[in-house]
Amino acid sequence: MVGRTIRNSWNGVAAAVQLLTRIPLPIQVPFDPPTLARSLIAFPIAGGLIGLLTSGAASLLDWLNMPLLAAALALGWWIALTGGLHLDGWMDTADGVLSGRPREQMLDIMKDSRVGAMGVIAAVVLLLVKFAALVTLFERTDSSIAWMMLAIGPVWSRWWMTAAIAMWPNAREGGMGAMFRAAKLRHVLGAAIAAALISVLLLCSAGLDGTKVWITMIVIAAAAALTGTALAVWLNGKLGGLTGDTYGAMNEAAEAACLVAVCVLSKVWLF
Repeated sequence: MVGRTIRNSWNGVAAAVQLLTRIPLPIQVPFDPPTLARSLIAFPIAGGLIGLLTSGAASLLDWLNMPLLAAALALGWWIALTGGLHLDGWMDTADGVLSGRPREQMLDIMKDSRVGAMGVIAAVVLLLVKFAALVTLFERTDSSIAWMMLAIGPVWSRWWMTAAIAMWPNAREGGMGAMFRAAKLRHVLGAAIAAALISVLLLCSAGLDGTKVWITMIVIAAAAALTGTALAVWLNGKLGGLTGDTYGAMNEAAEAACLVAVCVLSKVWLF
């Protein structure tokens, strides 16, 4: 019984990492509804890996003392860690919902592998926001605390994906959204606990003081939740539900909001 529980939990973690990242994990896991539902609790763990690898690269690039180049390289590495999966969802979602077409045509456009004008424009705006925020951090601070704050943004943006999957209906019968049909609110709560534990651990390990740890975590989590909620309500109204592409789009928007929040906090805390 204990062995099966451990195996199922590990399969959930492995599924989350394999699904959300391009980090090599050479094991086979069943991508069935029960495993995928368990993987939702581990989404923040996958986000933590992305965040740590991104913040580690950023702290190394900071030694260049060239903020523009460092920000460009850090952003490229950040995208590479996911294989552009969520960015693709952002572009597909923009192409569909900004097309001005009826709902069914919007969904058809989102399934098209080709990228249209609205997708390109949306991607450029998103990447400019992330790039500008990274430049701000490279220019403003050389503190390890700031880079660890950056690391927890992907943790909470992936938590929001869990919340969106469990709390809104699927817009179409098939697709990635339907794969998580076993998702429940308990998975959202479990993912929130995992995200909070990861955040506190990372912030404390960087030397942030007690009260500031909780304030920082709450501000970054709120940035992800508020941005994600606004997008989910809007997209649900447009599409009659959410899809795999919209989950990726919300992750990108929430990640950008968390990055902006880190810039604000680094100014407030004077790192």
